[in-house]
Amino acid sequence: MDEIKPILEAMTLQPVAFFGGLFAGFLRLDPNQDPLKSWLNQQGAPPTASAPATEQRPQRSSIE
Repeated sequence: MDEIKPILEAMTLQPVAFFGGLFAGFLRLDPNQDPLKSWLNQQGAPPTASAPATEQRPQRSSIE
């Protein structure tokens, strides 16, 4: 039960933020793009660090 306690506390203290984050995670929304970015800024969340686009994509390699 100790493992679940922080999740339950987050759900009861800030249910809109919790379920909003859960929903965004299920939809795999990028927190660095609008409208999620503007909503996070309004909520006072710290800015998220983003990796350069070349690091986010799988790299191609060819074997000869």
